Order: sequence, then structure tokens, then C-alpha cells
Amino acid sequence: MISVGEQINTNFTVKAVHEGQEQEVLFSELLTKPTIVSVYMKNNTSSCDRQTASLAEHAPWFADQGYQLMALSKDTCGSHKKYAEKQGITFTLVSDPENLFAVATDSMVEKKMYGKVYEAPSRSAFVIDTDGTILAVIDKVDTKAHAEELKTLIQSL
Repeated sequence: MISVGEQINTNFTVKAVHEGQEQEVLFSELLTKPTIVSVYMKNNTSSCDRQTASLAEHAPWFADQGYQLMALSKDTCGSHKKYAEKQGITFTLVSDPENLFAVATDSMVEKKMYGKVYEAPSRSAFVIDTDGTILAVIDKVDTKAHAEELKTLIQSL
């Protein structure tokens, strides 16, 4: 996992949904202000729904503090559009099926499901400055209290 103070390579292309519009951009272009990137596994699953709903509920607080929110998963932009409408999400949802962000942040981990072992992105959160410098990391997200743990983290910076 990348450490605080290190800089990630932000020169990779992702698709994102912001304000209902799909766009293909360099990740660096999304970093227009200090950004919280919350990594989750899949739209419309209970833990992930709790994680993103927590962020949606507290999005104005983060904006007031000068941070933008992003949530990132492997889901397609089409899925993200429907998910944003269903969950009332107003922040950017990023589609990263190739795990480019996880590679950039060295956050791929070994997981097990139904007896199979595989590599996947960790359920984590990163506070990233506009130049790609990591300001803070939560290496294991508490899906039930995600916004609260991020608020505590932001207030400590």
C-alpha cells in the first residue's frame, strides 16, 4: 500500500460519471482540488451501498472542507449512472475495470471467495492532493461508518 507523502502516477485513463455525464479522462484531470477516493467493489451490494450512501449523505460537509469526493469500482459507467440516480450520489463515480488506480496506489490484495484465491483492489480510501501526493490513507474502510472515519481523518490533517 502506498504511504502518506508518496506521489502516485496519475497518467492513466479512466471513465467517470459526473453529474450524469460519462467522460473518458486522464485520472490527473479529475484531481481539480484535494480529493477523497473511496474504493468499493460493486454497485448494488449491501456493504458497498452502505459505504457510498454514507458518502452521499455527508458530501456537503466534505465540499465545505474543500475536498471533492470520488468513489471508484470496476462497474461500467452505465451501471454507475443508474447507481447514482438510485443512491442519490452527486459526486463522481469512476469506472476502473483494469484496476489502474489500485496498481498506482499499490493496493491490490489477495482475496478468497468460494475457495478461490484472486487479486483485487482493497476496500480502501485515499486523500490525494492535486499533484497526486497521498495526504492520508484508510487501508480498510468501515462500510458502516465510512463518512465518519473520513471526517475524523480530514480533521486531523
